Amino acid sequence: MIEDVHVSLAHGNGGRLMRVLINELFVRHLGKEVLDTEADAVPIALPDGEIVITTDGFTVQPLCFPGGDIGGLAVHGTVNDLAVSGARPLYVTLAALIEEGLEIALLERIVAGLAKAARTSNIKVVAGDTKVVPRGQGGGLYLTLTGIGVRPHGTQLGVHMISVGDIVLLSGPIGDHGIAVMLAREAFGLRGNVLSDAASVLPLTTAIASTPGVRFMRDPTRGGLATVAHEIASGCGQAVELDEAFIPIRPTTRSVCDILGYDPLYLASEGRVVAVTSPASADEVLTAWRSLPEGQDAVAIGTIRKGTDHLSNPVLLRTRIGGIRFLPELEADPLPRIC
Repeated sequence: MIEDVHVSLAHGNGGRLMRVLINELFVRHLGKEVLDTEADAVPIALPDGEIVITTDGFTVQPLCFPGGDIGGLAVHGTVNDLAVSGARPLYVTLAALIEEGLEIALLERIVAGLAKAARTSNIKVVAGDTKVVPRGQGGGLYLTLTGIGVRPHGTQLGVHMISVGDIVLLSGPIGDHGIAVMLAREAFGLRGNVLSDAASVLPLTTAIASTPGVRFMRDPTRGGLATVAHEIASGCGQAVELDEAFIPIRPTTRSVCDILGYDPLYLASEGRVVAVTSPASADEVLTAWRSLPEGQDAVAIGTIRKGTDHLSNPVLLRTRIGGIRFLPELEADPLPRIC
């Protein structure tokens, strides 16, 4: 039984308190039938297919925010990186870097959120590591997850598949996660009812996995939609033209952005998918997405245009009044520690 109220350095020294913390908190939520704390390495069974692996770190502040917490965010972020690669997520490993002084009740809430997200995504946490750093040398809690999944042999997804005339699709409203985290900090004295969109996109990617003409998928996290558009343009050597009138942004999110001067096109979303498809497949993908709760607001938002050598900025936004605005590549950090 954990008797302490806060995490101490002794919880990371490899002794009794560390064993109690792992067994009474992490294992209790994550499942001792899967998570073997006595082994240095664990075997896993993988079905036939191409193995896909990803690693991501999570440093969000605050650790809990409207609509989620760093635990669920970490699982969803890792699952989503596998999902948009065309893979079925199967396993994750977890490394927790805990700052001395973190409330154990808060840590338990976060681990419970992580476990819930893993169950919802039907993945198993099979290995992990826990470290404690001295007070003042961390942000309360940092998480690093490595995810493993399998996708069918011959899966063809990537910017190299994109052609001029292809259609850019978006599964739902953007910017909610970035604004929810910002409001949770109360750094500007603002309050709102914006919830983070952090969620698994696996239902969205699974729904279109077998659709011919799907070229590319990405979740627009750090840097938002505009950054994904730059990744597309850079990777395929063409231009991306987005239509402002069709990009879904919730009114509350837009209002906060207007007040504080944020551009929602650069804010993170943690439960959305940007896809590029052939023109013939766009309607089929949108129909599949709109049949799901996660994709009811899916819409076509742009087109791949022919790039030219004199076009120094390959990402264009057609404004609501019919003009053209060039979207520069992100340089400054618009909202630190959001994922």
